[in-house]
Amino acid sequence: MPDSQPQSRDGATADTTALVLCGARLTDGRTVDVRLSGGRIEAVGTAGSLATCGARVDLTGYLLLPAPAEPHAHSDTALTALGAPPAGGPVSYRAEDVQRRATEAALLQLGHGATALRSHVRIGDAQELEPMAAVLRARRSLRGLGDLAAVAVPRLLTGRAGADGLAMLRDAVRMGAAAVGGCPDLDPDPAGYTEAVLDIAAEHGCPVDLHTDGDDPARLARLAAMAGGLRPGVTLGPCGGLAELPAEVAARAADQLAAAGVTVVCLPQGGCGGARLRGVAPVRLLRTAGVRVAAGGGALRDVSNPVGRGDPLEAAYLLASLGGLRAEDAYDAVSGAARAAMGLPEVRVEAGFPAELLAVRGESVAGVLSIAYSRIVIHRGRVVARTSAVREYCDSAGPAALELPRQGRADAAP
Repeated sequence: MPDSQPQSRDGATADTTALVLCGARLTDGRTVDVRLSGGRIEAVGTAGSLATCGARVDLTGYLLLPAPAEPHAHSDTALTALGAPPAGGPVSYRAEDVQRRATEAALLQLGHGATALRSHVRIGDAQELEPMAAVLRARRSLRGLGDLAAVAVPRLLTGRAGADGLAMLRDAVRMGAAAVGGCPDLDPDPAGYTEAVLDIAAEHGCPVDLHTDGDDPARLARLAAMAGGLRPGVTLGPCGGLAELPAEVAARAADQLAAAGVTVVCLPQGGCGGARLRGVAPVRLLRTAGVRVAAGGGALRDVSNPVGRGDPLEAAYLLASLGGLRAEDAYDAVSGAARAAMGLPEVRVEAGFPAELLAVRGESVAGVLSIAYSRIVIHRGRVVARTSAVREYCDSAGPAALELPRQGRADAAP
């Protein structure tokens, strides 16, 4: 019996759920059509060559990139600077308030392009496991829009006071925490804290994501030696203290981190509550040593950083502008390297790769890091967020009096 399924004009079986991105510019200068289906990139062809019975999105004037990811968020405390009571009382950490803030913060970051987020969530003290439960509920509410993973962060893990922290850390993993972490520098026994985290990670087969300033070379060397070889891997951040060390000392520390296979997540936008030093790790030195360096946002409008846009492209901009990275390497720090740090599959604009994409109006990576207002975010092959911006210049005669030539208006209408 003949096949009754409709065929597209390029010979592929038509898929009414497919999405074709038309006329997108790639970083190599090509203009292409990209067909998405089943959450993956199904085909990439020259402009006008791909057809589908599903939807089409015109990306003329847009640069198509692998989507960013946010490897270091703090969803449980996000937006608390804005939500503090007018009388100056304590911020609410009731489960429903944490869930609401975590969801709002994730949507803010998603709108900028981050289709996957890793959030550090404090457990223990008076709140015990309630913040973790609230963030996990936020994760479920975001399903289909973006992916949110939680890192369990206990305060203490050694001595008599650390016994409760150990129990809660195990409970958090059973609840659904994707990774274990914390701040060894704040425990009376940093090495013991790190050993406890690594033991629980090995027990449950989950990754480790630890906070450290990195300003103590001996402590950092011990941490790297302990973490070396652990699978599925160890991430450290923000390591801002490395920038304060003498160059030769920082270089030795970078070599030790590289030998251990540790990933460093720096925070160019201002750090977080788990960091005492607010500098940015020396990314060029770390990369030269062979350390994988990713970039995250850290605190987002909380007591440790009352401002923040939740925009990965801003972090990439700062790495290029202040950190001296090429624009392409800076963007990779918030996309490819960030995804690798989170254990997520690689994304390329090629057939067979996950359809986690960001379209930004512009012609080059350097251009979109400079001015990137209009964006289209794609998660699992679906458009999940759009941002459009139009800028007009007006004098007393109105907008038409300042009409510019097409070339002159390229940045004026992002």
